[in-house]
Amino acid sequence: MPSSRLFTPILIGGSLILLINFALRASFGVFQIPIAADFGWPRAEFSLAIAIQNLAWGIGQPIFGALAERWGDRWAIILGAILYSAGLILTAFATSPATMQLLEVMVGFGIAGTGFGVILAVVGRAASDENRSLALGIATAAGSAGQVFGAPLAEVLLGFYSWQMVFVIFGVIVLACMAFLPMLGDGKPASRHELEESLGSVLGRAFRDPSFLMIFVGFFSCGYQLGFITAHFPAMITEMCGPINPMGTLASIGITTTSALGAVAISLIGLANIAGSIMAGWLGKRYTKKYLLAGIYTLRTIAAAAFILLPITPASVVIFSLVMGALWLATVPLTSGLIAYIYGLRYMGTLYGFVFLSHQIGSFLGVWLGGKLYDLHGDYTMVWWVGVGVGALSALIHLPVREAPSRLPAAVPTV
Repeated sequence: MPSSRLFTPILIGGSLILLINFALRASFGVFQIPIAADFGWPRAEFSLAIAIQNLAWGIGQPIFGALAERWGDRWAIILGAILYSAGLILTAFATSPATMQLLEVMVGFGIAGTGFGVILAVVGRAASDENRSLALGIATAAGSAGQVFGAPLAEVLLGFYSWQMVFVIFGVIVLACMAFLPMLGDGKPASRHELEESLGSVLGRAFRDPSFLMIFVGFFSCGYQLGFITAHFPAMITEMCGPINPMGTLASIGITTTSALGAVAISLIGLANIAGSIMAGWLGKRYTKKYLLAGIYTLRTIAAAAFILLPITPASVVIFSLVMGALWLATVPLTSGLIAYIYGLRYMGTLYGFVFLSHQIGSFLGVWLGGKLYDLHGDYTMVWWVGVGVGALSALIHLPVREAPSRLPAAVPTV
């Protein structure tokens, strides 16, 4: 049965797995310039590889959610870790864009098996109704904690090793998440009411529900913005930010180049989101989740528009990173909690997986368009404005969501 305690071994173990997952995933933007310089590829080539990775992650999420519900969470996570590790190591030996892009399918599926869809379902099922929203927020924050040091770690390692060797090192690190599997337990509590309904019935009911479709569409912009920033923000800052004052605060702590600032910006986003995700989970147990989501997307839209309209300076990069970070994954505990509240816990992993597919379609477009439009126009301004527009759409589309438990139709008497 769900525990009345907030901090359980399941929450701690799941959080540690997410920390490793996102530390590595958040570092890929740091490799944009080294890989392009090594091979002489256009920016769009590695961007497409990361975009494919994000799309594969989205496609794999409902698959791994269903595998976890059918065969058990541990087996899904083990398979995900093996695919993640193998994909990273094999990518180190890729010498053509097509090979690298194909291997990112494996990496994306690996991220799905060790990421939010599986882990948040485990955490959500194990938490009490009172603690569920906050527990989901804490687990989400753990992913942000990984992001704090993932990009800077990659930047440091690139100072000593080739990008290929760094990929191999990361491939070994990802296997460490399997050490935390014993903490997750075996139980998957679900109510008798939930167990009476098949997966097919739940999916059919969800996709006929306008609220589910609005949540599905709304999560698209979250993926677009996060995918673009993770993959391109370090390079964008390197090339578009004004110079760092050699006598200023940043220089005094060792950040002397815009390249270093780009890696630190990803870290600042992750740092701010630790607080943002926990706060979103705390608010989600007290206020209407759909209005919180609409508010988050509205604030993102305003912050993104202000950043691109004003001169890009080291100060504006730091401020934007902290503001965006507070809103970064704050949508995840609210979206997953909303799905659990409306449709129940039994198939939470699979239903969240389908919603997350929309997130990753957005992420695919954000990453790919970032590279494509950069090659066409020489900067990231146009693709940034697209992100502002889709953010505004998500703010509006969450408002009509019907936030109430979806009930089964009454059983038909047998004769």
